[in-house]
Amino acid sequence: MAVQQSDVLYTAVATAENGRDGRVATDDGRLDVVVSPPEEMGGSGAGTDPEQLFAAGYSACFQGALGVVARQAKADVSGSTVTAKVGIGKNEDGFGIIVEISAVIPNVDADTARALVEQAHQVCPYSKATRGNTTVTLV
Repeated sequence: MAVQQSDVLYTAVATAENGRDGRVATDDGRLDVVVSPPEEMGGSGAGTDPEQLFAAGYSACFQGALGVVARQAKADVSGSTVTAKVGIGKNEDGFGIIVEISAVIPNVDADTARALVEQAHQVCPYSKATRGNTTVTLV
């Protein structure tokens, strides 16, 4: 089910100049970074790239979702980390991304950790946004 405009709690606004070889900044000035294509894609690699920004957002969002499902399950996820690896490559439509989410949850057993990660994947807004059009692997 889609979010309706009346249900929006917060909106982030960012503007890019010159695409992958320029800069991107938020309207509130909290984020202002030089972007450049990675060397693997023929760029200088001097700045950050959109995949790094996506990985940062996805990992933070997923960590938040993990906290939500852990509280519901009364599981201890303190000290946990979530890493998102975002790859870009060619597909039948031009380019697409692939994501691997890795979570380390030191205070629960492996089965509980796996269940929490799978539950977090169901509630994370980034996971919902990519579902059906991006391969996401949970580790």
